[in-house]
Amino acid sequence: MFLILTNAFALLIPWFMKLAVEALQHPPGASLSPSACAQIIVLLAVLHCITRIFSRTLILNAARIIEFHIRNDLFQKLTRLDLSYFSSSRSGDILSRFSNDLTNVRMLTGFGSMSAINTVLVYSAAVTMMFRIHPWLTFWAIFPLPLMVLVVKKVSHRLFYRSLQAQEELAHLSSQTEETVSAVRLIKSYCREEYFQEEFGKTAERYLKHNLRLARLRGLIIPVMAAATGSGTLVVLFMGGRLVITNVITLGDFVAFSGYLAMLVWPTAVLGWILTLAQRGAASMSRLAGILGAESTVIDRPDAEPIKTLQEGIEARDLRFSYGDANVIGGISFHIKAGETVGITGEVGSGKTTLLRLIARLLPVSEGMLFVDGRDINTVTRTSLRRLIGYVPQETFLFSRTVADNISYGIAGDHTAEALTIAASQAGFLEDVESFPDTFETQVGEKGVTLSGGQKQRLAIARAVAGNPPILLLDDPLSAVDAGREEEILNELGKFYAGRTVLIVSQRVSAFRDCGRIIVLKSGVIAEQGPPAELIRQGGLYAEICRTQQRNREII
Repeated sequence: MFLILTNAFALLIPWFMKLAVEALQHPPGASLSPSACAQIIVLLAVLHCITRIFSRTLILNAARIIEFHIRNDLFQKLTRLDLSYFSSSRSGDILSRFSNDLTNVRMLTGFGSMSAINTVLVYSAAVTMMFRIHPWLTFWAIFPLPLMVLVVKKVSHRLFYRSLQAQEELAHLSSQTEETVSAVRLIKSYCREEYFQEEFGKTAERYLKHNLRLARLRGLIIPVMAAATGSGTLVVLFMGGRLVITNVITLGDFVAFSGYLAMLVWPTAVLGWILTLAQRGAASMSRLAGILGAESTVIDRPDAEPIKTLQEGIEARDLRFSYGDANVIGGISFHIKAGETVGITGEVGSGKTTLLRLIARLLPVSEGMLFVDGRDINTVTRTSLRRLIGYVPQETFLFSRTVADNISYGIAGDHTAEALTIAASQAGFLEDVESFPDTFETQVGEKGVTLSGGQKQRLAIARAVAGNPPILLLDDPLSAVDAGREEEILNELGKFYAGRTVLIVSQRVSAFRDCGRIIVLKSGVIAEQGPPAELIRQGGLYAEICRTQQRNREII
């Protein structure tokens, strides 16, 4: 509405200039005096300014709101996608879509849409007014414009692909930067600064190359626009001047016609910018659609119902899983009773971590293969299942916040200082916390950079047990803990295990001292399982692992 009013006031100004010129030429027959025309022009200019401010503010604000909603939708989508999506996507590329691609979409929906609507309104109204003054003069004045549109149309399809290439290279640049910053300590340790500078320079050079190719195309469009508008102005000066001399049109008509033609200059010039925004916005939106259109492979079935307790344990029936063509778990069966503590060990790549992820439904499970409390895991809602689980992943991750914030992350709802203290004590982490200058309010730094590897693991364990979950999944939780501290942690965790279903994945058999049963995996299948003492007597794979670790301890 404000755009229409803005253009209406702007279109009336040349018409009143025509009336003013005609009043100056023929004062007796003028309907308005020159001074009255001048006052009306000033009023129209003021109204034009006011409505223009409102039109730009409202449309550009709307673009910001659209950007806000898309960003929220993107983040919500990312939090709902499963691990398989992130295993094939680089974090830097995702961050690039959140920043650069969203900016391009905002520019398209804001300035781009406003300019496009404005161009349509100006062309429709101005050409109509010009046609009323003199049809043939209008035809010759706008004759170069269709030729310009043909040239631009031929170029515009290349803009899309080159814009997409530029955005992809920017994503690579962002990914490389994010990866380098994250690994800066490792880079410095190996004195690889020059290598990474060279690699970054190559990526930046490719990004520059694609942007220069894009700039050359954009640079071609602007001169074409200028040539078209300049040709129209030249035609008006030559032909319009002859029409005034021969009294076909009045001098006022010529002034008004020139004013309307001048109004077409900016919309014509900005048309190239609109096309560029459209192509960049379309390229960026196609990249954003890659996230918005991604589907999670782990979803709740329509008939899925929540689970509240675990009474019948966890059962696997010929459980199989593969990452693409790589078979990780090749058909295993077991039954873990509620309240049982089970250790899982085996060679590297035997599927131990994958098994825990399947139980937590972080990976998709086929029907009839995995059961929780006697129910197929696919008939249980993900949220209710995961609320029963305390999970310590193999890769310890800490938020860049305080110790208290990281521990309380595992507690649903409000938490007390006592709950934090109990959780830290159960993880053997309380002594460390008390030695920190701000105890539980100590900042751990980015990804826990201020803590040692063992402290990170103990903090992760504290986070897992803080919510008092009935199921505890520990994926190699003591790999970075020394032997003395391991004994202390196991003593505390042993008290926590009572009445809970616990699965411990570890390469160190010392972590299994409280386990009533051990499952040994080899190449994705169960090589042997049973009580630790019985497996040692059998002299199989588990016994060999125990003997090897015993020899290593004696050597040390």
